[in-house]
Amino acid sequence: MAALLSNAYLDDQSSKIRSKVVPWEGYQRAGHITSDELALIRKVDRQPRSKTDSIFLTDGPTYALLYLGLLKKLARVDTMQYILVLIGDALSERVRFFLKASESDSELPYGPLVHALDTSDEFVQLKTAQILTIFLSASPTINPSILKPFLQFLSTTLQGSPVNQKKRDVTVQSLEALLPQPAVRYAVWNNPALIQGLVAILKDKPSPQLSYQAVFCFWLLTFEKDIAEQINSKYDIIPVLTEIAQEAAKEKVIRVVIATFRNLVSKAPSQNLPSMLVAKLLPFIRSLSSRKFSDEEIVDDITYLKSELSENFESLTTYDEYTSELASGHLSWSPVHESDTFWKENAAKLNDRDYEQLKSLIKLLNESTDPLVLAVAAHDVGQYVKYYERGKKVVSDLGAKTRVMELMGHSSSDVRYQALISVQRLISNPWVTV
Repeated sequence: MAALLSNAYLDDQSSKIRSKVVPWEGYQRAGHITSDELALIRKVDRQPRSKTDSIFLTDGPTYALLYLGLLKKLARVDTMQYILVLIGDALSERVRFFLKASESDSELPYGPLVHALDTSDEFVQLKTAQILTIFLSASPTINPSILKPFLQFLSTTLQGSPVNQKKRDVTVQSLEALLPQPAVRYAVWNNPALIQGLVAILKDKPSPQLSYQAVFCFWLLTFEKDIAEQINSKYDIIPVLTEIAQEAAKEKVIRVVIATFRNLVSKAPSQNLPSMLVAKLLPFIRSLSSRKFSDEEIVDDITYLKSELSENFESLTTYDEYTSELASGHLSWSPVHESDTFWKENAAKLNDRDYEQLKSLIKLLNESTDPLVLAVAAHDVGQYVKYYERGKKVVSDLGAKTRVMELMGHSSSDVRYQALISVQRLISNPWVTV
């Protein structure tokens, strides 16, 4: 756990803070600490790690209570920094002493740490997050009243532009360490800002290590069936992960992306296979299958995905291909859009199940900000109107006519052109059988 949560910034700052002088005697004279507490502190204050480790080996429970108690009652930032470093130094193999502090004080060990997250000092916040992560990972049960504010704090570190890199790195490490626990997975899933933050990291061309860590979080999340069923429709992660894998120079990044895809397919095939096909994952998987990998697990995952994607692809009709594109939200100029034969045969199918597919098309027209998607969607509305005799009324009733007319003023010339063609069809003479 300590290696997983190693952080260069926190390690460097901790080294500097260990040498600082804290006015313990002044605290004792002012009545903030007792003479017994002062005596215990003097034994470890600015002592070599070898000596403090030896002391903690014999008096671990006493010092765990001491450190947490000091953090609970002392509010000066430099003192809080020092206490947090003492706690961090003592944690190796001794977390149980801190967790048992609750037997002496119900607010310990978490209360002072959760409170410390509200401090404005960056080191205090991040060192606290590191320690909280270690405590929560080692705890047999996690109290939601502790986890929820901690995750809320972590979500704030992934917001803003630009994102604070030191905070981002600690947050991703914390999530990596906590997400093996199912209860944490659902708590993270119920915090959209965290998921959005992880997606944003992957879209921002991260380093191979950060890519691996962020995707690792998605891999852990997708072990839960409920999450695997919804995560792509809510956060559109399949094309993002596909691009990460295609551009990855490190095998471990490809491995964790492929493992995540396997979770998505095995847990929720109907929700994820169509989007994978639209994202052109099958050709990439076929390419990977011809490469040599040192890890047998990735070979097995590639074989599994190749089989599932190939079987799904072979059973696709052109209409299935079209609805898969709609479901993914990533419309492009694939052959079906410009095929008059396709529209003659399939325009009326958009009306099935209370106009389900037509409504999906109109939703993209209303909500997408991608000029390519808008151009293709405007074109498809025109094709629907051209080849379905009641199309004008249906499109008008569903509010799409107004939106298409708005798009004639779009900044993209292609969007303007496709919108113009569709509007001409919407206001022309009634459709005539071809």
